[in-house]
Parts: sequence; C-alpha cells; structure tokens
Amino acid sequence: MNKHLRIDFVSDVSCPWCVVGLKSLEAALRGVAGEVTVDLHFQPFELNPQMGAAGEDIAEHLRQKYGGTPEQFEQSREALRVRGAQLGFDFQMGKRERIYNTFDAHRLLHWAALEGRQQALKEALFSAYFTAGKNPSDHEVLANIAAEVGLERARAVQILASEEYAKEVRERERFYLDRGIHAVPAIIFNERHLLQGAQPVEAFERAIRQIAVG
Repeated sequence: MNKHLRIDFVSDVSCPWCVVGLKSLEAALRGVAGEVTVDLHFQPFELNPQMGAAGEDIAEHLRQKYGGTPEQFEQSREALRVRGAQLGFDFQMGKRERIYNTFDAHRLLHWAALEGRQQALKEALFSAYFTAGKNPSDHEVLANIAAEVGLERARAVQILASEEYAKEVRERERFYLDRGIHAVPAIIFNERHLLQGAQPVEAFERAIRQIAVG
C-alpha cells in the first residue's frame, strides 16, 4: 500500500549543506518510489538576516562567524565539493566569493510555491549561487532565474520591486525559529518528526520508511 508523507525542508539559499541535504533527500525519495508519495515544501530560513545588500567576503565571514584557519576552511570546502559530486551536484568553490542576504529569494520561493514551481526555483537558485557564482540577492539575477524555470519574469520583477510576500516569509521564519530550528537543513516529516543536517541517503530512506509505516 502506497503511503503519503508531507516533508517540510527548512533551509537557506546560501547554505551549502542544504544543497547536500536536498540532493541526499531526493536520492532517498527515488529509492522509495512506489512505496511512498511525498508533498515537498521548502520553508524559509536566513543564516544572515542582518546582512547588507553588498554581502561579505565569504572567507572573512566564515572566519568571523566560526573561527578556524585558512587550511581548515579549504578542507571544509573540499569535503563539500566531494559530497556534492557524489550526489550529482557541482560545487564550483572558486566562483563563490561572497555571501549575500537571501530574503528576496525566499519571497520568490513563496510565490513559486503558489505557482507550482517551488522545487524547480529552489534548485535553480542553488545552482546559480554554488555552481555559477551568481548573486542571489540581485533582482535581475533572481528575475532571470524565475523565468528560466517557467515563471513569469514580469511578475517576478513586480514582486521584487515591492514588499509582496515579505510578511508571509517572516511569519514562516518565525514559526520555525519558535519551534527550535536554529540550524539548517532541518527536515520535518508530517509536521512531527525532525531530521537535522545533511543526512546520508540511507538515513533518509530509513526515516521515510519508518515514518510512513508509523
């Protein structure tokens, strides 16, 4: 008997481990195809909600936020690159020099959900930032990406020029913060069961099967 799950994937556009977590989850969902059907929803989380429009140099930002040496920074980048490659995602670390505010990207993702294109936009935003090194806070970049995944570019421009969906995004961010989500990715099954972090494919598959049966 086919089971049904709701999955809320809480993440930020500028979070590389969220890319790994999503690719791992997608691989797990392919592994349970025919056993479980899924409604996947992307929920907003901002790693740097106070960041200005110009962004910050990523190496300096991470050093200030987490500490560590340049060697440790490079080791972490290489671990990400390898993990991404194993899951079919191309991290081009040399192209990603700055980290940016992502609030407007989350507003577009909220709209894309209403249009049935949220997952396509989410994945395109990840590729634009982590593979192509584009600025996910730039309105021209965002409008172009929206158009690439089949959304109306003029409508995207209109949303970005306004405060549309700002209230809704802030409410969703607060909802998850109030429930103790302070690191991402956070993956919530049926609004009850939480898995934190970029889990291996096998861990996601196991959790999906256990929760579906339960």
